Amino acid sequence: MALAQYFTEFIFYSFLGWIWESIYCTIREKNWADRGFLFGPICPIYGSFTVITSMVFSAVPKLSDPSFPLWGVFLLCAFVSAVTEYTTSWVLEKRFHARWWDYNDMPLSINGRICVPATLGFGVAGVFIVRYLIPAVAHLHTLIHPIIYEVSALVLAMLLGADIALTEASLSTLLKKVEDMHAEFNEKAEENYKKIAAVPKVIAAAPKVIAAAPKKIAAAPKAIAAVPGIIGEKLQVLPYVRNLSGYQVRVLKKMKRFIPDRKKTDAQNKSRMAFLKNLKETAVELTRRHGPAESSKADTEQNSAQEAK
Repeated sequence: MALAQYFTEFIFYSFLGWIWESIYCTIREKNWADRGFLFGPICPIYGSFTVITSMVFSAVPKLSDPSFPLWGVFLLCAFVSAVTEYTTSWVLEKRFHARWWDYNDMPLSINGRICVPATLGFGVAGVFIVRYLIPAVAHLHTLIHPIIYEVSALVLAMLLGADIALTEASLSTLLKKVEDMHAEFNEKAEENYKKIAAVPKVIAAAPKVIAAAPKKIAAAPKAIAAVPGIIGEKLQVLPYVRNLSGYQVRVLKKMKRFIPDRKKTDAQNKSRMAFLKNLKETAVELTRRHGPAESSKADTEQNSAQEAK
């Protein structure tokens, strides 16, 4: 019974966290932002934080006593949130080589995973959760029959398991696609570079043309020198963005940054990070211009291509 109850609470708090994150980010970005990491509308980090806090306060009755000072509740919630956030960031980075939040630009951050301002914010939120939200939910437990918890936990567990499996498969496919796209992009860039490098030889082999067009020839070196800089621009990654599904574009947009691969050289990592940055920026711009319809169209085209195969 207790396990089913805690799991149901986990899903409920995760859903509330998704609502909060989506509303906050939508207001800040002035554009709809679905903050769920999974396909479903939940943010597990909020559910984990709240359930762990609830278990701690239930295990130590003194902590739930109204006489327990608020600063003590604040410090405990801040500590739990910091541990939860740091652990989640570390696990996601090790599995998917990417970060969904990065506090490196915030003061007093630890490896970009947590920072003092965010931890203080979670601590304040924890005070309201402990004093008001958890007691309200505890009161509902007395009104709900235990069988309802058992059934709902079983159904929610199946849905969550399917959601995690789909998300894992989609993200793994996204990472594989990005690596393939980067390799293809490098091949095309190399081909373009060889063509550019061959231009001076062609010019040198055409003295008559050179003599007849001195102004064009004088401008040619500048144009040639500018071409390598064009390689890697956003327009060149546009075709790659269109090969991603709507969900993959959404995930790509939410990633704060990808993590360099230790197995690759600095030059390889620099090229890879530049490509990923342009890919993300192009995806964001494309979505802003065309809206959700573009993502749906991309999904439809991809599904049709898979059926044709």
